[in-house]
Amino acid sequence: ENFVGLRTSQISTFTLKQNSKITLSHEALFKSKLVFITRQPATAKWYDRRDSVFIEFLVEDSKDVQVKFETSKLDFCCVGGIENLKHQNELELFDSINPQESKYRRTDRSVLCCLKKAKAGVAWPRLTKDKAKFQWLGVDFNNWKDWEDDSDEDLSSFDKFSEMMNTMGGEDGMPDLGMGGMEGLEEHDSDDEKMPDLE
Repeated sequence: ENFVGLRTSQISTFTLKQNSKITLSHEALFKSKLVFITRQPATAKWYDRRDSVFIEFLVEDSKDVQVKFETSKLDFCCVGGIENLKHQNELELFDSINPQESKYRRTDRSVLCCLKKAKAGVAWPRLTKDKAKFQWLGVDFNNWKDWEDDSDEDLSSFDKFSEMMNTMGGEDGMPDLGMGGMEGLEEHDSDDEKMPDLE
């Protein structure tokens, strides 16, 4: 900087202000990096049904939950756990969904999302458009069912989901389904069921 014409006291004041700006800039940069570092994908599991796809984000004591449904994308973020970690998951979906009819339900143990398929009756072999493996995403084998060969299904999974919402209520307008998600709504005893890719 040009200090010509400045007294010693003015130079000291000027230098102090500049150093303060540098310190503040470094502090802001550190905070932004800290936020970036602590934000990580939430562990999740998913399963397919005739008219809906379910994905459960396994975050305990979540707060500030935000779920954005788009035609071909799902954006999930929240703060959760003992350490109040910031989680964010952005998914390009395998196929299209109906954002207006898709719903989610928060419990103390997880956040369960019900994605209403735009094309009912079309099986999803994986959740994401990309075939890459995601370490944080797995298949919910407890709830997986080969519904394509199920001729006894007289009520869709989405209708059952909505029916439970209307009769049981609960936070976010959805019942407390716990870690099992839709577990118990449909029987799946066969050991010969087709299993999806592990994306």
